[in-house]
Amino acid sequence: MFKLLSNVWNQFKEYVVLVILVILSLSLLTQNNNPQVQKVRAVAFGSFATITSVFYDLFNITQLKNENSALRQVNAELMMQLSMLREQGILNRELKGMLELKDTISFPLIPATIVSKSLSITQNTVTINKGIREGIKPGMPVLSYRGLVGIIQSCSENFSIARTIKNVDLKLTVKNEKNRLNGIMKWDGEKLVIVDVPRTFDFDLGDRIITSEISSIIPVPIPVGIVSNIEEEKTGILNLIHIKPFEEVLSVENVFILMMLGNVEKNNLELNFYNRK
Repeated sequence: MFKLLSNVWNQFKEYVVLVILVILSLSLLTQNNNPQVQKVRAVAFGSFATITSVFYDLFNITQLKNENSALRQVNAELMMQLSMLREQGILNRELKGMLELKDTISFPLIPATIVSKSLSITQNTVTINKGIREGIKPGMPVLSYRGLVGIIQSCSENFSIARTIKNVDLKLTVKNEKNRLNGIMKWDGEKLVIVDVPRTFDFDLGDRIITSEISSIIPVPIPVGIVSNIEEEKTGILNLIHIKPFEEVLSVENVFILMMLGNVEKNNLELNFYNRK
Protein backbone atom coordinates (compact mmCIF):
# COMPACT_ATOMS: atom_id res chain seq x y z
CA MET A 1 0.00 0.00 0.00
CA PHE A 2 2.81 2.40 0.95
CA LYS A 3 4.63 1.53 -2.26
CA LEU A 4 1.50 2.29 -4.28
CA LEU A 5 1.08 5.68 -2.58
CA SER A 6 4.75 6.39 -3.15
CA ASN A 7 4.40 5.66 -6.86
CA VAL A 8 1.31 7.90 -7.12
CA TRP A 9 3.14 10.69 -5.31
CA ASN A 10 6.17 10.41 -7.55
CA GLN A 11 4.03 10.56 -10.69
CA PHE A 12 1.64 13.34 -9.67
CA LYS A 13 3.45 15.30 -6.96
CA GLU A 14 3.77 18.42 -9.15
CA TYR A 15 0.00 18.48 -9.75
CA VAL A 16 -0.74 17.82 -6.09
CA VAL A 17 1.54 20.66 -5.02
CA LEU A 18 -0.04 22.96 -7.60
CA VAL A 19 -3.56 22.17 -6.40
CA ILE A 20 -2.53 22.72 -2.77
CA LEU A 21 -0.90 26.05 -3.62
CA VAL A 22 -3.94 27.18 -5.64
CA ILE A 23 -6.27 26.29 -2.78
CA LEU A 24 -3.98 28.05 -0.33
CA SER A 25 -3.79 31.14 -2.53
CA LEU A 26 -7.57 31.29 -2.89
CA SER A 27 -7.95 30.96 0.87
CA LEU A 28 -5.52 33.83 1.45
CA LEU A 29 -7.31 35.94 -1.15
CA THR A 30 -10.66 35.45 0.54
CA GLN A 31 -9.26 36.53 3.91
CA ASN A 32 -7.28 39.56 2.69
CA ASN A 33 -9.19 42.88 2.70
CA ASN A 34 -6.60 44.89 0.83
CA PRO A 35 -8.29 46.80 -2.07
CA GLN A 36 -5.75 45.58 -4.61
CA VAL A 37 -6.10 42.03 -3.43
CA GLN A 38 -9.87 42.38 -3.64
CA LYS A 39 -9.55 43.40 -7.30
CA VAL A 40 -7.36 40.40 -8.00
CA ARG A 41 -9.84 38.22 -6.12
CA ALA A 42 -12.75 39.57 -8.17
CA VAL A 43 -10.89 38.89 -11.43
CA ALA A 44 -9.86 35.42 -10.30
CA PHE A 45 -13.31 34.41 -9.14
CA GLY A 46 -14.86 35.95 -12.26
CA SER A 47 -12.50 33.97 -14.49
CA PHE A 48 -13.18 30.83 -12.49
CA ALA A 49 -16.93 31.37 -12.77
CA THR A 50 -16.65 31.89 -16.55
CA ILE A 51 -14.63 28.73 -17.04
CA THR A 52 -17.02 26.80 -14.79
CA SER A 53 -19.98 28.10 -16.79
CA VAL A 54 -18.43 26.99 -20.09
CA PHE A 55 -17.77 23.49 -18.78
CA TYR A 56 -21.26 23.36 -17.31
CA ASP A 57 -22.79 24.33 -20.65
CA LEU A 58 -20.72 21.71 -22.44
CA PHE A 59 -21.79 18.99 -20.05
CA ASN A 60 -25.38 20.28 -20.16
CA ILE A 61 -25.42 20.20 -23.99
CA THR A 62 -24.15 16.63 -23.93
CA GLN A 63 -26.83 15.71 -21.44
CA LEU A 64 -29.51 17.42 -23.54
CA LYS A 65 -28.34 15.57 -26.64
CA ASN A 66 -28.59 12.28 -24.78
CA GLU A 67 -32.06 13.20 -23.52
CA ASN A 68 -33.17 14.25 -27.02
CA SER A 69 -31.89 10.98 -28.44
CA ALA A 70 -33.79 9.06 -25.79
CA LEU A 71 -36.93 11.11 -26.43
CA ARG A 72 -36.67 10.51 -30.17
CA GLN A 73 -36.49 6.79 -29.51
CA VAL A 74 -39.52 6.99 -27.22
CA ASN A 75 -41.40 8.96 -29.88
CA ALA A 76 -40.54 6.36 -32.51
CA GLU A 77 -41.73 3.57 -30.22
CA LEU A 78 -44.95 5.46 -29.45
CA MET A 79 -45.49 6.09 -33.17
CA MET A 80 -45.14 2.36 -33.87
CA GLN A 81 -47.50 1.50 -31.04
CA LEU A 82 -50.01 4.07 -32.28
CA SER A 83 -49.71 2.71 -35.81
CA MET A 84 -50.33 -0.81 -34.54
CA LEU A 85 -53.34 0.36 -32.52
CA ARG A 86 -54.78 2.18 -35.54
CA GLU A 87 -54.25 -0.90 -37.70
CA GLN A 88 -55.93 -3.09 -35.10
CA GLY A 89 -58.77 -0.57 -34.84
CA ILE A 90 -59.31 -0.59 -38.60
CA LEU A 91 -59.18 -4.39 -38.70
CA ASN A 92 -61.55 -4.57 -35.72
CA ARG A 93 -64.10 -2.29 -37.44
CA GLU A 94 -63.82 -4.31 -40.64
CA LEU A 95 -64.27 -7.63 -38.88
CA LYS A 96 -67.16 -6.29 -36.81
CA GLY A 97 -68.81 -5.09 -39.99
CA MET A 98 -68.35 -8.52 -41.55
CA LEU A 99 -69.87 -10.20 -38.48
CA GLU A 100 -72.83 -7.81 -38.53
CA LEU A 101 -73.37 -8.50 -42.22
CA LYS A 102 -73.27 -12.24 -41.67
CA ASP A 103 -75.74 -11.96 -38.79
CA THR A 104 -78.27 -9.87 -40.71
CA ILE A 105 -78.62 -11.97 -43.87
CA SER A 106 -79.30 -15.64 -44.47
CA PHE A 107 -77.29 -16.06 -47.65
CA PRO A 108 -74.51 -18.67 -47.62
CA LEU A 109 -71.32 -16.68 -47.02
CA ILE A 110 -67.79 -17.98 -46.57
CA PRO A 111 -65.29 -15.54 -44.99
CA ALA A 112 -61.96 -15.30 -46.77
CA THR A 113 -58.77 -13.26 -46.80
CA ILE A 114 -57.10 -11.67 -49.80
CA VAL A 115 -53.54 -13.01 -49.84
CA SER A 116 -52.22 -11.24 -52.93
CA LYS A 117 -53.22 -8.67 -55.53
CA SER A 118 -52.35 -8.17 -59.18
CA LEU A 119 -52.95 -4.49 -59.90
CA SER A 120 -52.81 -2.64 -63.19
CA ILE A 121 -54.79 0.07 -64.95
CA THR A 122 -57.14 -2.38 -66.64
CA GLN A 123 -56.64 -5.86 -65.13
CA ASN A 124 -57.10 -5.80 -61.36
CA THR A 125 -57.39 -9.24 -59.74
CA VAL A 126 -57.05 -10.61 -56.22
CA THR A 127 -56.12 -14.03 -54.87
CA ILE A 128 -58.25 -15.40 -52.02
CA ASN A 129 -57.35 -18.12 -49.53
CA LYS A 130 -60.40 -20.29 -50.26
CA GLY A 131 -60.79 -22.73 -53.13
CA ILE A 132 -62.44 -25.87 -54.44
CA ARG A 133 -62.02 -27.61 -51.08
CA GLU A 134 -64.47 -25.09 -49.55
CA GLY A 135 -66.87 -25.41 -52.47
CA ILE A 136 -65.81 -22.23 -54.30
CA LYS A 137 -66.65 -22.12 -58.01
CA PRO A 138 -66.00 -19.64 -60.83
CA GLY A 139 -68.76 -17.06 -61.10
CA MET A 140 -69.42 -16.70 -57.37
CA PRO A 141 -69.59 -13.07 -56.13
CA VAL A 142 -66.94 -11.68 -53.77
CA LEU A 143 -68.09 -8.94 -51.41
CA SER A 144 -67.21 -7.10 -48.23
CA TYR A 145 -69.57 -5.70 -45.63
CA ARG A 146 -69.55 -2.45 -47.63
CA GLY A 147 -70.37 -3.82 -51.06
CA LEU A 148 -69.34 -5.79 -54.14
CA VAL A 149 -65.65 -6.52 -54.68
CA GLY A 150 -65.64 -8.79 -57.72
CA ILE A 151 -66.36 -12.23 -59.18
CA ILE A 152 -64.46 -15.51 -58.84
CA GLN A 153 -62.65 -16.22 -62.10
CA SER A 154 -60.77 -19.46 -61.42
CA CYS A 155 -60.10 -21.85 -58.54
CA SER A 156 -57.48 -24.28 -57.32
CA GLU A 157 -57.75 -26.64 -54.39
CA ASN A 158 -57.04 -23.98 -51.75
CA PHE A 159 -57.08 -20.63 -53.54
CA SER A 160 -59.21 -18.63 -55.94
CA ILE A 161 -58.59 -15.70 -58.26
CA ALA A 162 -61.26 -13.03 -58.53
CA ARG A 163 -61.68 -10.28 -61.07
CA THR A 164 -62.50 -7.09 -59.22
CA ILE A 165 -65.06 -4.56 -60.43
CA LYS A 166 -62.04 -2.51 -61.53
CA ASN A 167 -61.29 -4.93 -64.35
CA VAL A 168 -62.17 -4.14 -67.98
CA ASP A 169 -63.17 -7.76 -68.61
CA LEU A 170 -65.92 -7.67 -66.01
CA LYS A 171 -69.27 -6.25 -67.13
CA LEU A 172 -72.22 -6.39 -64.77
CA THR A 173 -75.91 -5.62 -65.00
CA VAL A 174 -76.74 -3.11 -62.29
CA LYS A 175 -79.73 -0.97 -61.43
CA ASN A 176 -80.66 2.26 -59.72
CA GLU A 177 -82.10 1.30 -56.34
CA LYS A 178 -84.43 4.33 -56.42
CA ASN A 179 -86.23 3.77 -59.71
CA ARG A 180 -85.14 0.21 -60.68
CA LEU A 181 -83.62 1.33 -63.99
CA ASN A 182 -81.04 -1.15 -65.31
CA GLY A 183 -77.76 -0.62 -67.11
CA ILE A 184 -74.40 -2.22 -67.91
CA MET A 185 -71.55 -1.23 -65.60
CA LYS A 186 -67.90 -1.63 -66.52
CA TRP A 187 -64.41 -0.35 -65.69
CA ASP A 188 -62.98 1.88 -68.44
CA GLY A 189 -59.43 1.90 -67.07
CA GLU A 190 -59.99 5.04 -64.98
CA LYS A 191 -63.46 4.87 -63.44
CA LEU A 192 -66.56 2.74 -63.01
CA VAL A 193 -69.28 3.75 -65.44
CA ILE A 194 -72.76 2.70 -66.50
CA VAL A 195 -72.68 3.01 -70.29
CA ASP A 196 -75.29 3.93 -72.90
CA VAL A 197 -77.86 5.29 -70.47
CA PRO A 198 -80.68 7.18 -72.25
CA ARG A 199 -80.95 10.79 -71.15
CA THR A 200 -84.58 10.14 -70.31
CA PHE A 201 -83.53 7.74 -67.54
CA ASP A 202 -83.80 9.37 -64.13
CA PHE A 203 -80.35 9.20 -62.56
CA ASP A 204 -79.32 11.74 -59.89
CA LEU A 205 -76.10 12.34 -58.00
CA GLY A 206 -76.01 10.21 -54.86
CA ASP A 207 -78.35 7.50 -56.18
CA ARG A 208 -77.45 4.04 -54.86
CA ILE A 209 -76.45 1.48 -57.45
CA ILE A 210 -76.89 -2.25 -56.76
CA THR A 211 -76.50 -5.41 -58.82
CA SER A 212 -79.59 -6.35 -60.76
CA GLU A 213 -81.52 -9.57 -60.30
CA ILE A 214 -81.68 -9.93 -64.08
CA SER A 215 -77.89 -10.34 -64.13
CA SER A 216 -76.65 -13.70 -65.33
CA ILE A 217 -73.73 -13.50 -62.90
CA ILE A 218 -75.12 -12.17 -59.63
CA PRO A 219 -78.61 -13.45 -58.80
CA VAL A 220 -79.13 -11.23 -55.73
CA PRO A 221 -78.90 -7.44 -55.18
CA ILE A 222 -75.50 -6.43 -53.77
CA PRO A 223 -74.58 -2.77 -53.13
CA VAL A 224 -72.07 -1.44 -55.64
CA GLY A 225 -71.75 2.33 -55.13
CA ILE A 226 -73.34 5.71 -55.66
CA VAL A 227 -73.69 7.99 -58.67
CA SER A 228 -70.84 10.51 -58.51
CA ASN A 229 -71.15 12.22 -61.89
CA ILE A 230 -73.41 12.28 -64.97
CA GLU A 231 -71.56 12.88 -68.21
CA GLU A 232 -73.33 13.65 -71.46
CA GLU A 233 -71.95 11.71 -74.41
CA LYS A 234 -71.07 13.40 -77.68
CA THR A 235 -74.21 12.12 -79.39
CA GLY A 236 -76.38 14.08 -76.98
CA ILE A 237 -78.71 11.11 -76.70
CA LEU A 238 -76.98 8.99 -74.06
CA ASN A 239 -75.37 9.63 -70.69
CA LEU A 240 -72.33 8.08 -69.05
CA ILE A 241 -73.02 7.51 -65.34
CA HIS A 242 -69.93 7.60 -63.10
CA ILE A 243 -70.04 5.31 -60.06
CA LYS A 244 -68.09 5.72 -56.82
CA PRO A 245 -67.86 2.19 -55.34
CA PHE A 246 -68.76 1.57 -51.73
CA GLU A 247 -65.69 -0.64 -51.31
CA GLU A 248 -62.19 0.37 -52.33
CA VAL A 249 -61.37 -2.96 -53.92
CA LEU A 250 -57.65 -2.21 -54.21
CA SER A 251 -57.20 -1.91 -50.43
CA VAL A 252 -59.75 -4.38 -49.04
CA GLU A 253 -58.27 -7.35 -47.15
CA ASN A 254 -61.14 -9.37 -45.67
CA VAL A 255 -64.04 -10.50 -47.84
CA PHE A 256 -66.94 -12.93 -48.15
CA ILE A 257 -67.67 -15.32 -51.00
CA LEU A 258 -71.37 -15.67 -51.75
CA MET A 259 -71.97 -19.36 -52.38
CA MET A 260 -74.46 -18.76 -55.18
CA LEU A 261 -74.15 -19.01 -58.94
CA GLY A 262 -76.18 -17.34 -61.65
CA ASN A 263 -77.96 -19.23 -64.39
CA VAL A 264 -75.24 -20.70 -66.60
CA GLU A 265 -77.50 -21.16 -69.63
CA LYS A 266 -78.64 -17.56 -69.37
CA ASN A 267 -75.08 -16.47 -68.84
CA ASN A 268 -73.95 -18.03 -72.11
CA LEU A 269 -76.41 -15.86 -73.99
CA GLU A 270 -75.27 -12.55 -72.49
CA LEU A 271 -72.18 -10.42 -72.93
CA ASN A 272 -70.09 -10.89 -69.80
CA PHE A 273 -66.84 -12.37 -68.68
CA TYR A 274 -68.02 -15.74 -67.36
CA ASN A 275 -65.39 -18.42 -67.63
CA ARG A 276 -66.93 -20.73 -70.23
CA LYS A 277 -65.80 -24.30 -70.21
